[in-house]
Amino acid sequence: MAKYRHVVTEEEAGLTVNQILKANYRFSSRFKTKMKYQGLVDLDGVPSPGYLKPAPGSVIEVRLPDESSDFPPQDIPIDILYEDDDLLILNKQPGITVHPTKGHPDNTLANGITKYMLDTGKHFKVRFANRLDTDTSGIVIVAKSGNVQNDISAQMRRHSIQKKYIALAHGNITPDDFEIDLPIGRPVDERVERAVMPVGGKEARTGVHVLEHFGDDYTLVELTLHTGRTHQIRVHLSHIGHPIVGDTLYGGAAPDLMKRQALHACHIAFKHPMTGEPLVISCGLPEDIRTALSSLRESPSRPQI
Repeated sequence: MAKYRHVVTEEEAGLTVNQILKANYRFSSRFKTKMKYQGLVDLDGVPSPGYLKPAPGSVIEVRLPDESSDFPPQDIPIDILYEDDDLLILNKQPGITVHPTKGHPDNTLANGITKYMLDTGKHFKVRFANRLDTDTSGIVIVAKSGNVQNDISAQMRRHSIQKKYIALAHGNITPDDFEIDLPIGRPVDERVERAVMPVGGKEARTGVHVLEHFGDDYTLVELTLHTGRTHQIRVHLSHIGHPIVGDTLYGGAAPDLMKRQALHACHIAFKHPMTGEPLVISCGLPEDIRTALSSLRESPSRPQI
């Protein structure tokens, strides 16, 4: 079993095991109940009730039951941005589905993570705390326990996680800073497309900040998700007449410039699920978007400043 291990300090003398754990870890109510009734807390190697008051130097350990996923291991490259005992944060390449689906039963990020665990001797159940479309690149969070996943989900529901994306969009977007506040829904249940739906849609807010103009043809933008609806950025930009370059589903096809939607999850900031400390992760643009931008910047038709 994996463990959380804490050595009791002099300052913690007189506190109970439960009080010490509460001060140092952000366990969910569900997991605390499991700890109590399954006897998952040890004090100096012996199962312990939470009301005991350990002496300084004593060791409190919380055991996590072994869990695993049944994804077949496959040699899918994974780009690790951050890892600790609770989290694995990756920079997903475009063209890779996050987890197996009916349409993509294998060759997914989950298969690559399983191979990574085999190669490194690590063992945890693969729980994705956020997901990206197959053709969207960037930051994906893997929670290594249900407790961690639940905490991140709670932060998302409170809209306290900051998520930023970079996109190359069609047209000349103005002004330089504004917010799109338009509800999004699914007009037809049998279809994947989402749309702005004033009636029946759910709240959706996207902050837009212009980074660079390419004449009247294209604009590079940074987008902040204040909510997390499916296809939110793609739908919002398309609805205001500036679909993402390469996004064939929402009217942004541009085969000479991009073979997929030019959308990249570049930044995420949240509280570490176990320590409560701020965690900020960023990653640069992938090669295909950088190539498209270089092409636009070198275009002879681009206005010279």
